[in-house]
Amino acid sequence: MQGLLFIAPAVLFLGLLLIYPLVYTIVLSFADTNAKLEIVDWVGFENYTNLFTNDKEFLDLDSFPPTGAFVNNLKWVVLYTSLSLALGLLIAVLAARVRYEAFLKAIVFIPMAISATAVAIIWKFVYDPDPDIGSLNALITLFGGEAQAWYGREDLVNYALIWAYIWASTGFAMVVLSAALKGISEEVIEAARTDGASEWDIFRRIQLPLLSLPIAVVTVWLLINVIKVFDIIYVLTGGGPGGASEVIAFSMYDETFTNGEAGYGATVAVVMLLLIIPIMAFNIRRFRSERVTQ
Repeated sequence: MQGLLFIAPAVLFLGLLLIYPLVYTIVLSFADTNAKLEIVDWVGFENYTNLFTNDKEFLDLDSFPPTGAFVNNLKWVVLYTSLSLALGLLIAVLAARVRYEAFLKAIVFIPMAISATAVAIIWKFVYDPDPDIGSLNALITLFGGEAQAWYGREDLVNYALIWAYIWASTGFAMVVLSAALKGISEEVIEAARTDGASEWDIFRRIQLPLLSLPIAVVTVWLLINVIKVFDIIYVLTGGGPGGASEVIAFSMYDETFTNGEAGYGATVAVVMLLLIIPIMAFNIRRFRSERVTQ
């Protein structure tokens, strides 16, 4: 009873701010709403059916390659997660071998301390199509290339956004993996070098296996971060051009607050939740197995 009393405030807090909104969102996804976001009718699974079969802005399987917010999010998941993790690991490994390690890490980590809104504004200037303003196009034209509308072209906008977010997130992966690298015993590394192992062998057969848990933690954080990505897209492109850069979270916002369809927006939110649940389940199982191993 004493323990229950101690955790009661936290349970109440979570119930009001997490459990209730979660349940209400799921309930709302089975309803139709008016402009005041009030439930006017129960539609069952109709919202889910429309989302995956009729809503071409969310998922269009008739075109090749498929397009829509869901497909854009898949691009984000693959490119953002893999590149952020790879760059973070590469910098962590290489930074440990130079004298100015602390300075290098500080430079890489600075974007992590900037809000996503500020990141979007910074890259809005970097990607500006006018070479007199956009630093990237200024560099391209300096070497005789042609300036590009990086966030104004449907075929380029998602990759431009993804790279901007990678720039902002690599510092987190680097810091976590660098700390894990520091935790590996130097005696093990030196023994491997004494036995004639190359630096690549040491990384591949010693460091990388020992980094499996930190890599899993970073990967889960990156995946959750990218599934709910919204702010950088809202500020930099507003989902444009022509909806080409919309993702799942942006669709949820657009349907709920722009179109006044709270039920349909809640359906998109539930889809986001369903995508995140397997990731969290994997993370929990991973930690349990690691605890058993130890």
